[in-house]
Amino acid sequence: MAKLDYNVMQISVENKMNYNVILGQSHFIKTVEDIYEAIVTASADIRFGIAFNEASGDRLIRYDGNDKAAIDMAVEVAKEVGAGHMFCIVLSKGYPINILNRIKGLQEVVNLYIATSNPFSVLVVKDKNNDRGIIGVIDGKPPKGIETEKDKEKRHKFLRDIGYKR
Repeated sequence: MAKLDYNVMQISVENKMNYNVILGQSHFIKTVEDIYEAIVTASADIRFGIAFNEASGDRLIRYDGNDKAAIDMAVEVAKEVGAGHMFCIVLSKGYPINILNRIKGLQEVVNLYIATSNPFSVLVVKDKNNDRGIIGVIDGKPPKGIETEKDKEKRHKFLRDIGYKR
């Protein structure tokens, strides 16, 4: 058994544009194309960017999308996190709920870490060979309390106002 020699880093993502961000893990170079197809077939209106870090071979950040700012943010997150086989999807004009099941259903998708529009942090472990992996994410603040009846009414109204309930 080898002695553990790891360094844990916290990569903060400010998300100044309040985009919706999905981070996940996949295992194959076709991830970018498959995610692209899953998103555009879910909704023609969603604007997005995708970035995927190869873990071997050329070890490039592969990317695609239909919105330059979203693509740029996805590539920047992928670059900063630097973990192999991770992907980042950045959405505008759509929500993760619109595409999550399609993304989960892709053959090469192994794991989803987060879907948020909050600022967040990615916890990354780096070993002595400089290999990196995501071990978790931090998303949001702790609860301030328990919802009241008034809070429930507000939640119900909000979901109807944005068209997710009738």
